[in-house]
Amino acid sequence: MPTETALTANQQRVLDFIADYVAEHANAPSLREIAEALSLRSHSSAQDYVEALVRKGALERLPQHRGLRLAHRAETPRSALRELPLVGRVAAGSPILSDANIETRYAVDAALFRPRADFLLRVVGLSMRDAGILDGDLIAVHRTPDADDGRIIVARLDDEITVKRLRRERGRLLLVSENPDFAPIEVDPRRTNAFAVEGLYVGVIRQG
Repeated sequence: MPTETALTANQQRVLDFIADYVAEHANAPSLREIAEALSLRSHSSAQDYVEALVRKGALERLPQHRGLRLAHRAETPRSALRELPLVGRVAAGSPILSDANIETRYAVDAALFRPRADFLLRVVGLSMRDAGILDGDLIAVHRTPDADDGRIIVARLDDEITVKRLRRERGRLLLVSENPDFAPIEVDPRRTNAFAVEGLYVGVIRQG
């Protein structure tokens, strides 16, 4: 990895924003978000700062969507790795992390995701395309039964597992796609056993 050299004041500003964004969202910001947050002239200005930070060793690129992270040692020690199960097809009525549902396990740097990731799920389809989640991606999921409005979640709906954005509107519970080709799914609140939050989306790993 390149030896880190002194940063300019503006480079430090960009680095601080990226660090704060990653801590809050678990993903790095887009160039547009960097430019808008810091009132830069254009996306290309944000790109120039990011490239400078990579050259100076303050940022590292990862082979995934929004693949930036704060630099650390190139070799991740085994003690910093977390073994995450990859959940395959979930049998009706079974807990999502039951042995029968787990295809394999991956050792993943525990520092990549906040809050921590508890399992991986392979995405099928393009319903979350505009959130940068594509068919075949592995998404990292923090297991929890609760989620705030607006979060991308993994949900169980009538014994099917789906990835959608959670919306609560005037007493309605909606599972919303990030692709205009897919209509929102309204959850009937009277059918309490038909819906459950399995976890929060905290990041994506793009293979190949």
